[in-house]
Parts: sequence; C-alpha cells; structure tokens
Amino acid sequence: MSPHAPKPPTSRTPPTPPTPPTPPTSPTPPTSRTFPTRADRSGAPIRVLLADDHTLVRRGVRLILEGEPDLTVVAEAGDGAEAVARARAGDIDLAVLDIAMPRMTGLQAARELSRRLPGLRILILTMYDNEQYFFETLRAGAVGYVLKSVADRDLVEACRAAVRDEPFVYPGAERALVRSYLERLHRGDGLPERVVTDREEEILKLVAEGHTSKEIGELLFISAKTVERHRANLLHKLGMRDRLELTRYAIRAGLIDP
Repeated sequence: MSPHAPKPPTSRTPPTPPTPPTPPTSPTPPTSRTFPTRADRSGAPIRVLLADDHTLVRRGVRLILEGEPDLTVVAEAGDGAEAVARARAGDIDLAVLDIAMPRMTGLQAARELSRRLPGLRILILTMYDNEQYFFETLRAGAVGYVLKSVADRDLVEACRAAVRDEPFVYPGAERALVRSYLERLHRGDGLPERVVTDREEEILKLVAEGHTSKEIGELLFISAKTVERHRANLLHKLGMRDRLELTRYAIRAGLIDP
C-alpha cells in the first residue's frame, strides 16, 4: 500500500452521552402536628392529666385511676397554669382539675382549655358541695363535677362518662337538669350574668394570694395601673373596702383555699 494512500476507516463506537444529573428531590413540606383522637385510638387507655396543688391528693387520685385498665395518668400539674401548658402538648384525652389551685383555678383553667382545645374533655374535682360551683363548672366548659369525698366511688365512672361526652355530677343533681342547662347554653339563651368578669376573677385571686399590683401586672401582662382599675371595680361591684374583704370573698368563692 502506498504510504500516501488513505487508511480505511475503522469502526468506532460513538461515546455514550453523559447521564444528566438527577434533579434534587424537593423535601416534603412539614405537616402540622396532629394527635390521634379517641376514635383513632379505639381500645387504648384514656390519657388523663391530673391537676391538684396537693401532692398527696394527686397520688391518691392517681392510684384510683391507674387501678383501671382503660385509664392512665400521663401527666400531672400543681396549678391551673401548668395544667393548661401541659394539656396543650396535645397528648391528653381528659383533664381532671381541682377547683382551687394557685396562679389559676380549675375553673379558670377549664375556660382556657375549652377555648384552646375544644376536643379535650374536662372534669372538676372539688371538696365543695355547692350548686353555684356546679353551674360555674358547666359554664367553664367541663362536663362533670366530682366531690373529693367520694372520688373513690365516682371518679372512674365520671372519667368514662366524660370521654363519652356525657355529663356526670355528684349524687343529688339530676342529669335532666344538666342536659337542659347545656342545651340552653348551646342555643345562646339568656343565662344569669356572673358578678365579676374572667379578668376581674383572675385579679381577685391574685390579690387574695397577696400579690402586689406590679406582680399581678407582670403575671397577666398588663400594667399595674390597669390592675388597680380592676381592683377598684371589684371593690365597687362587691361592696367591699379592702384586700381583707376581697380575700374572704375569694375563699367563699373557692378561688383560694382557706
């Protein structure tokens, strides 16, 4: 072959084109935290939050509840404010609240929880056999009222009734009366007005516990001047003259222990 003759073409495999990079996968957007409902947890024990400022009482009530296979105490609180914070964690089916606790009473906590967690069931546990407290309990959003003196007899059934969304009251009160009251409440029919507002009640309790206007303002995130104005309104409404009389009223109303 002549050195100047062209070389015959050789068979060549064309190069494989590079594989395009895989686009990054978009992260799954976070979802809001949800918690299983009672319907989703069929057969699971009822998860109870127990709030009382007396450790021995909590211990005794806990023993009563945890003696039942369908009830379990998953959280405890020593006052109403702590109970609200703990319940908002989202893993509670039922809150059992003492009526008289520091910082925030059981009734105040029940009102707050009813607004923030309408699916939560609430029971009030109390030493006061008093019709006024009973109706305040319903107004606050609780579905039951149990006396401490008979807690060993009534509390377990009250917890089960509450989760079924049935009213439970101490013996002597008629269920029909409770249902009638709740129906009127849901219809928005006229109900007796409370003597003091929720905010005035909060301030009354803290005044009776010995807090200064400045301390109360810091706890409630309002000015000391606003506290003084509410306090003056309380004295005027209740026909009282000083802190001592307000404290006596707070004891009678179950806002603080004697």
